[in-house]
Amino acid sequence: MLPHPPGQNGAERPAGAGEKAASFRGSREFAAGTVFSWLSTNEAAAGFSNNIFLCLQEKVERGEKGYCYCALMAQDMSLQKQREWDLQTQCLTGFVDLGAGILDADEAPLASEAIILMAVGISSPWAAPLGYFFVNSTTGYLLAQLLRQAINKLNNIGIRVLAVTSGTTARGAETARALGIRMDSERIQCTFQHPPGSAQSIMYLFDVCHALQLIRNALQCFQKIEWPGDTVRWQHVVELAALQEQRVLEPCSPKSGIPGSKGSYYLKVNLATQLFSEGVADALEHLQNLGLASFQNCSGTVKFVRLMSHLCDVFHGRGPYRMGLKGPLLAGNYTKITHLFNEAKSFFVTLTDSMGRYIIKSKRKLGFLSLLLNAESLKWLYTNYVCPEGSPSHHFLTYAFSLDPLELFLRTLQQACGNGSPTCTVFQAAYHKLLAGCNLAPGSPYSSGSGSMSSWDTAQSCRRDLTLGSICAQYNPAHGRTLATECPYCAGLLLHGSVLSNALIDLSLHVKSVTCTAGFIAEQLASDLQCEACVASLFESDESRLRCRSVLYIKKLGGVSLPSASVYHITSISEQVLNRYGKVGDSNENTKLWHLSLEQKIFQELLGGSPLFPTLTNHLFDGEVNLQQAPN
Repeated sequence: MLPHPPGQNGAERPAGAGEKAASFRGSREFAAGTVFSWLSTNEAAAGFSNNIFLCLQEKVERGEKGYCYCALMAQDMSLQKQREWDLQTQCLTGFVDLGAGILDADEAPLASEAIILMAVGISSPWAAPLGYFFVNSTTGYLLAQLLRQAINKLNNIGIRVLAVTSGTTARGAETARALGIRMDSERIQCTFQHPPGSAQSIMYLFDVCHALQLIRNALQCFQKIEWPGDTVRWQHVVELAALQEQRVLEPCSPKSGIPGSKGSYYLKVNLATQLFSEGVADALEHLQNLGLASFQNCSGTVKFVRLMSHLCDVFHGRGPYRMGLKGPLLAGNYTKITHLFNEAKSFFVTLTDSMGRYIIKSKRKLGFLSLLLNAESLKWLYTNYVCPEGSPSHHFLTYAFSLDPLELFLRTLQQACGNGSPTCTVFQAAYHKLLAGCNLAPGSPYSSGSGSMSSWDTAQSCRRDLTLGSICAQYNPAHGRTLATECPYCAGLLLHGSVLSNALIDLSLHVKSVTCTAGFIAEQLASDLQCEACVASLFESDESRLRCRSVLYIKKLGGVSLPSASVYHITSISEQVLNRYGKVGDSNENTKLWHLSLEQKIFQELLGGSPLFPTLTNHLFDGEVNLQQAPN
């Protein structure tokens, strides 16, 4: 567990916390104890959910240390302003509701937004939606008041809030100021006191993915950013994303696991690569070394991208067993991370536009300031909770401070509500259904309607518009989607009696057919995947030229990229199963049961074979924070 900060009494949780939480009647910090009661509810109505707080209290009282500390976050969801008649309650609905019930008056405003609050574990992967509120206008001041109420309620059941996370938006900045956060490059105040004037501090962070989007926007708008001695150019990134496949000389003796793999190598940019990543920095350097004119004098861009990549490694730490900047926060890496933060600050404060005006004081400053604030917050966390002498051995992941778990919840909620902005009635019904499906199963935090979506899927989705592919789509929408809508070889995998199945009588034709089919499948998957490592694993690539997954040297045969040995093997096994079991009546071929049966047989054939996708072993074991919802 995390140690208590200096000046605390050292108790595992506040004395008498269980007794104070039993009735949820309020807090001694507030003069009026009725505030808590009318902001709380036992049903899935607007307000704080008493049932969730009771479940969390039970966890704390059972001595589960992972529930002693958490991060708190809030986000809004748009609603359709509509007055409706509730047949059950015989009341009009759709109005503003802060947990005290709907305002019963002619002048009551209709609700246009729902504010959702969530607590997320820091030293243990759990997430709990604390409640929601119907409002007609969300302001930073209102959010600050709701956050303080949530902090009080969590403190009363023995859960200490160490951090508050918000979106990197104007409203998020307004909320930060309302709490007492100071965002100034010359003087940053990263914590606020709660209760006001007390010795208890809580750090404030902005969502890093949102901050990166703002920095991307700033670079795109300014086109070039300068600092003493060098220049960052947006055009270098555009040229990289738009780089067409280029044929290169045949290597001496490539090793391939695919039969009949004679062909030519082509240089191909991996469009799934994140903009602010080591892969983009390596790719720019590699293309500069090749002598391509568009990438000359790109050292400034490389330096900027590499610095941003290192910051992302720290702020997106999600692998408990990873080392260095990508690993958890430990006392042993404090010096290295602090040096990186100091380097970033000295870098950001000197950046200027082409007119010599400082970026940190411009209209595009929020992304840079938010990263500086986050850096100060993590340094504060190190000083007070990670590095003090005598503190127990522990570690935690910075990913817990992102908005991903709340965005996963909201995405699942939106799916349950249907298309468009829901009405208050639809929102309440979906929220109630979602809470009813809460469970503790790792990796499935919201069992009602979440499908196969995980926190990793959410993180990838949030970062989708930070890939080279998103930049390519902006400047050249037609690039990257030149595949035919239907491949004859691929059709052979799905239909009995087709070219591929008949090719079994000619072994050379069969090998070529399977190879081309597998290559087509690899290209289709590559156009949809958003993971750089996974895309690279789909193709046969010459790693002797460049061990970098952002630039691939892919072999082609007949215009189709040759697949990796694993993709080829899976395709070959699939073809064999289809040829063996696919001879059924046409009326049954499209049934769900038939497809499931074929999938099961394919998996049975693959079990016990050689390991698939060996290049992904380390990638798959990087780790993920499996967020589980609070118990019900």
